[in-house]
Amino acid sequence: MKKDTITIRKEENKQLIVNQLKKTPVVEVACKKISIGRASYYRWRNEDEAFKQQADDALLIGKHFINDMAESQLIRAIQEGNMTSIIFWLKNHHRDYRTKVELSGELRTKGELTDEQKILIQKALKHAGLSLNKKLLTKPKKNGTSKKSK
Repeated sequence: MKKDTITIRKEENKQLIVNQLKKTPVVEVACKKISIGRASYYRWRNEDEAFKQQADDALLIGKHFINDMAESQLIRAIQEGNMTSIIFWLKNHHRDYRTKVELSGELRTKGELTDEQKILIQKALKHAGLSLNKKLLTKPKKNGTSKKSK
């Protein structure tokens, strides 16, 4: 069976949009560049699973392309001594320059923690690079003094 002209043009446009998304990973911009409507693009995505997968893959390739380009520009700006770029790079790529958040507070529980829960908390804090306040591991005695739990 011979394909009609409309079907052929539609398939060509699908390929054009996929190719354009690899260079420009913004649907609206890519559609304008090849003169198709966004509605057509989204209709094709809903009707054609293979096209949807190709478009998603193309968007991912395009995003990686733009990321590479942006990093190149950022590195060039750093080499030119642009202090904003230098600070941005350090805050996002060097542990010592990251924004630090300090949390403090007190946690009250309605019931006593089980030994298993205490161990889980200790492990979680250790993995997070934090330490446990030893008061959490003590049981208050009825007369006001505290005794370490096992």
